[in-house]
Amino acid sequence: MFSITVRDHVMVAHSFRGEVFGPAQRLHGATFVVDARFKRAELDADDIVVDIGLATERLRAVLGELNYRNLDDEPAFAGVNTSTEFLAKHVADRLADAVHAGELGEGARGLAAIEVTLHESHVAWASYERAL
Repeated sequence: MFSITVRDHVMVAHSFRGEVFGPAQRLHGATFVVDARFKRAELDADDIVVDIGLATERLRAVLGELNYRNLDDEPAFAGVNTSTEFLAKHVADRLADAVHAGELGEGARGLAAIEVTLHESHVAWASYERAL
């Protein structure tokens, strides 16, 4: 399996519901380093996994929808604990939508999977991988 990874970051505020979250039940900020890995079994006609420039632009656009936002105030996340795991899936799903819409080029339609990792710190991160 071939892959390329592009990286960006996002800063959000949010709070969680449930005793399991302890002090994170209060409003707090988080800065995530975000890796988006695009995977395919065979290279496309240009001998690449995906156009790295387009992948970088789309990741930046998806994160731009979240950046500097209080996720508690976003209608799309009403009633949801926007955990690192949840946000990794959200970003992966939005990138998959971009692939299906042709926003990463026609060659991207041959991608097999996308994996998104949100790094909370240098010692903790969460990932979500989905097939395309």
